[in-house]
Amino acid sequence: MIVRINSNVYRLVLLLLLTLLLPACSDVDMPQMPSQQWQELDIALQSRPSPLQTGMNEFWIIATNPRGLPGDDMVVSLGKSRNGPWSQAIQDGHSGVYRRAVRISAGQYSVMLQLRRGRDQTVLEFPLLWPK
Repeated sequence: MIVRINSNVYRLVLLLLLTLLLPACSDVDMPQMPSQQWQELDIALQSRPSPLQTGMNEFWIIATNPRGLPGDDMVVSLGKSRNGPWSQAIQDGHSGVYRRAVRISAGQYSVMLQLRRGRDQTVLEFPLLWPK
């Protein structure tokens, strides 16, 4: 016997399955560094791998404006202190995402971001969240 399923019921079942599976794809254990504001941009910092490890870590700097649009008109550099040296991050297209791998030592408690946009410049300090 062949049972025909109404297409609306089929869509509802697929939507329900997707909703149940979506949390399985997220990093629930990944600690989030609080974002900071500069000009009208929200600046967030994420590390890969997560949680943070001693050695090389890739940092993603994500810049968005209040409407959620990317802040893709900046030069972003990472450093271990305000006095440098600075390593320029690579802009990932026009997505507002900048990436850079930096060696992190076990005793390091923060990473510095130098942001330049036009003639404006600032340095933001992000605390590093080590696993317990």
